Amino acid sequence: MRITVMTAGEQIITLDVDSQETVENVKALLEVESNVPIQQQQLLYNGNEMGNSDKLSALGVKDDDLLMMMVSNASSGATSAAGNDLGMNPDGSALNPSAFQQHIRGDSNLMGQLFQNDPELAQVISGSDLNKLQDVLRARHRQRSVLQRQKEEELALLYADPFDVEAQKKIEAAIRQQKGIDENWEAALEHNPEGFARVIMLYVDMEVNGVPLKAFVDSGAQSTIISKSCAERCGLLRLMDQRYKGIAHGVGQSEILGRIHVAPIKIGNNFYPCSFVVLDSPNMEFLFGLDMLRKHQCTIDLKENVMTVGGGEVSVPFLQEKDIPSRFLDEERVPNDASSSGATVPSGFTEKKNNTVANPTSQQPKRQNTSEGPEFEAKIAKLVELGFSRDAVIQALRLFEGNEEQAAGFLFGG
Repeated sequence: MRITVMTAGEQIITLDVDSQETVENVKALLEVESNVPIQQQQLLYNGNEMGNSDKLSALGVKDDDLLMMMVSNASSGATSAAGNDLGMNPDGSALNPSAFQQHIRGDSNLMGQLFQNDPELAQVISGSDLNKLQDVLRARHRQRSVLQRQKEEELALLYADPFDVEAQKKIEAAIRQQKGIDENWEAALEHNPEGFARVIMLYVDMEVNGVPLKAFVDSGAQSTIISKSCAERCGLLRLMDQRYKGIAHGVGQSEILGRIHVAPIKIGNNFYPCSFVVLDSPNMEFLFGLDMLRKHQCTIDLKENVMTVGGGEVSVPFLQEKDIPSRFLDEERVPNDASSSGATVPSGFTEKKNNTVANPTSQQPKRQNTSEGPEFEAKIAKLVELGFSRDAVIQALRLFEGNEEQAAGFLFGG
């Protein structure tokens, strides 16, 4: 449900929360939104103070209800120390980012709310980069400041003197702008409805050294890339030249393990020589990049929905959504939430030799160091049996570094 909180400074904050959420967790969300430490918040509903352990439903709070937040500067002893430790700077960053991170991490319900309402902030909190956390907090503070100014301007116009010519001009301009946006949206629905649909990336069927694969065709990636696990499955890992090691940097990084100089790929009924960069990237199997597209004179024909090879001697159709593994579609749908540094290979990927840096033009999230062998799969299977989706289970296990009990608590709490 959605609730609105008005602060003593007349700041208006809207939150999407569960009716079974505790007041303390609501205060924690308000701390992120308003920079007011939990210890200094006093929440009122219908004039009555709300206890930290009370649930919203038990207090009668319903969808679209209004709460008041009073700010108290009184603090002493340990409470004062904790408040200072979890306080916020004027620019929106945390006074003690490590303490702030641990405080939010320690509450599985609150983390669940953040994953629903602000996935980017939740990912940063679950990571290890405190500088990135501070940057995101500052960005959120700037966004709130802009929205607050806009609301104040709208309220000022609402109560403006009807005979104030300048105010009436601003109201007229605002109406025209909103009308233009609405008309543009309606026109897009009528003439360009596909613009609101998800775009499926380009995949074709190939065989690498006799092993069938779904190949991601990406003309924006400089090199053709294969993951270590896929290379091993195709029997090519023994050919990897480790002199071509390096690092692919994005948001986080992915290790370049080496290069396979030549191996056969089958497109349609024809065989072609191909070279690969090998990445330590478990969630990406095989990417057919610009180097091989150029070498084999490939054409991406979106009108006919095919890729031609060898100047037209072979033509293979791009796969429909139903033929693409769901894990690939999930990565495309939420690329910013991908938990692996190689989940989506960046366009503009540049390979460098001898431990120098690869330079992608787009960036990828960094995954936590979590062992994901048979034991990890067994934990996934147990939690999936409880009724949770595989993606949610994997995310929870990575968040709690493979701890099955904490992940289960998080999933039930969320």
